[in-house]
Amino acid sequence: MAQPWRVVDSIETDEGLLDLRQRGEKDFLITIDSRVLMNSSANMSEIVLSELACAGLKEIKKPKVLVGGLGMGFTLKAALDHLPPDAEVMVAELNPIMVTWCQGPIAQLTGGAVDDPRVTVVISDVAKVIAEAAKKGKEHLFDAIILDLYEGPYEGDQGRGDYLYGKKALAASRAALKAGGVFAVWSEDPDQAFEKRLQAAGFTVNRQRPGRGGRRHVVYIARKTER
Repeated sequence: MAQPWRVVDSIETDEGLLDLRQRGEKDFLITIDSRVLMNSSANMSEIVLSELACAGLKEIKKPKVLVGGLGMGFTLKAALDHLPPDAEVMVAELNPIMVTWCQGPIAQLTGGAVDDPRVTVVISDVAKVIAEAAKKGKEHLFDAIILDLYEGPYEGDQGRGDYLYGKKALAASRAALKAGGVFAVWSEDPDQAFEKRLQAAGFTVNRQRPGRGGRRHVVYIARKTER
């Protein structure tokens, strides 16, 4: 018989109560308003997202990577595993409690990835970080931008994701990347409209669905093209 979940920590947010729950030693959930945001035992797509985004960056001197959304730290850990010792990884996270959890009760899941010396965490909206990099240019551009955010782009979102996945946002992301840079996006489901916007914004698009059987999420690996 499965053990019951227990609440490790909670915080009120604009979207409802954000909970960190635990069952056994290594089984964790993060929920908001009782909806599951992430599960420590289901993270293949997040890991593949970073693996594909960072493929080839080990050969680049001091690569710069931006990760949007810390979550449980699996996306960050996978990126670090595929980056050289001189890499610079910025993580943009809206809620500081996520950093506290990744440094405390769930640090064991990623070997304390958030405290890796290559990592800088900023408490900010990743869209603002991207816009600032695009505006400043050159020294502030990224080799890869990885967005691992709840739900991601999906058809029928009625514009809620425009600030990250709309036409202007994609133009900003392209401008924030170095030549040939990668824009990697996690999504719950395929989104043909998003794919068309990526292509129109000047990206090649590679859609992946990691795993076998059951519910498989989507990983978009888009590369900046020359114009």
